Amino acid sequence: MLFSKYQLNGNQLKNRIVMPPMTRARAGTGNIATPLMAEYYAQRASAGLIISEGTQISQQGQGYAWTPGIYTNEQVKGWKKVTSEVHQSGGIIYAQLWHVGRVSHSSLQPGNSAPISSSAIKADGVSVFIDPKMSGPEKGVGEMVQHSMPRAMTLEEIKSVVNEFRLAARNANIAGFDGVELHGANGYLINQFIDSEANKRIDAYGGTLQKRLRFLREVINAVCKETPPEKIGVRLAPLTTLQGTIDTTPEATYLAVASLLQALNVGYIHIAEADWEDAPIMPAGFKEALRLIYKGTIIYSGKYDLAKAQHALQNNWADLIGFGRPFIANPDLPLRLFKGLPLNTPQTDYFFGGNHIGYTDYQFINM
Repeated sequence: MLFSKYQLNGNQLKNRIVMPPMTRARAGTGNIATPLMAEYYAQRASAGLIISEGTQISQQGQGYAWTPGIYTNEQVKGWKKVTSEVHQSGGIIYAQLWHVGRVSHSSLQPGNSAPISSSAIKADGVSVFIDPKMSGPEKGVGEMVQHSMPRAMTLEEIKSVVNEFRLAARNANIAGFDGVELHGANGYLINQFIDSEANKRIDAYGGTLQKRLRFLREVINAVCKETPPEKIGVRLAPLTTLQGTIDTTPEATYLAVASLLQALNVGYIHIAEADWEDAPIMPAGFKEALRLIYKGTIIYSGKYDLAKAQHALQNNWADLIGFGRPFIANPDLPLRLFKGLPLNTPQTDYFFGGNHIGYTDYQFINM
């Protein structure tokens, strides 16, 4: 099943293999996607679907050095080169729209101000990647530091950020992306509104579950003004506690999120499963309940290999499977999986920042 074609809301995918969003910190000056990034994505166009690395919708939405944006004309032009090369190579690519919220550092923020979040809560031990010497991505010399203390967003700021998501979706269309994915996982801003222990608001955006889902609902409705709902995906991390986001009733919360996304006719849900060693396993019962509630396409990512992917597809938990780190080191991953060929090992020292080394220089299989 993994190698069969799949219809994703108007796009025929050549297989069910997804290259999920992975931050690589290679953007140039002005947080602009570069020709090197275009080469990187085009090399991996044999994936059924590529989802771009997290792409911030504003400077305020940036949480790490050297990540690309999609809020200036120059950034849109940079992404046009990426989508053009992916399409010329026969690929389909969505843009992941990203606002990190509190997971940022004041040095990355406009005027060195505090990051914003649903609530003024600091997640101790949560680090971000900064460039203290302003050396640029080519040097690859960054520093991991504790994220800065955030402040709670005002109602006007919430409206402003919702509109920034809308404008980012418009820019993604101009840049030639085939759709957009909203990053609602891994402890970033949308996640900070959803999870009960990250959101202590007492207004219309906090307290009850329905109020905590209001921000997500408004973002989707705004993005739908620029992009049809079937061309919108939402990434979620239902049962993890990444970046300090914790929910007291995660299964109930995220099945309610699935119900909302079904009601809004969103094109797909992308589930980020825990991918670290001895991570908790997502219960089969939750996956089955998600399938009953949500009728659209479901993607799972997180430490998948061929056998685990086929198992998920055969059990009807998933329609598409994301392979993260294997795609970093194997630009021709679908062929290697199909032929049962050995995989290259990722060079972890070159994951974030740098040049072509550990980025575009991995070897294709010699058939």
